Amino acid sequence: MFYRRKYYRVKEEFVESFNKLFNEINLPNQLKHGSRLVGRWMTATKDDLVEIFAIWEYNSYEEYLQIEAAVRRDQSHVASVKDWYEQYGGKEYVQENFLIEVKDEEIISTVEKNYD
Repeated sequence: MFYRRKYYRVKEEFVESFNKLFNEINLPNQLKHGSRLVGRWMTATKDDLVEIFAIWEYNSYEEYLQIEAAVRRDQSHVASVKDWYEQYGGKEYVQENFLIEVKDEEIISTVEKNYD
């Protein structure tokens, strides 16, 4: 199995809009192409930011690459994301003013397989 963590630090005033993008646009498209969401969580920090992260599961790294390629080729999805960004001043504006940090990384389990 291959696990991926998508992590964001977002300004508090943008969290509702950002979560709406995920729930209404990104999640349905990821699921449509075969991604499996383990879960998505958030927690406030002391600096008026919110950490948001999702854990995704794939059968293999190769499957992850295939799914991501399919997501990026989905023209209706790409258009929906672009429209969403435009509502908030464009992608560059959102990235500079609301998304403080973004990470997309493999995560590795520390639990031994035979823990019964």
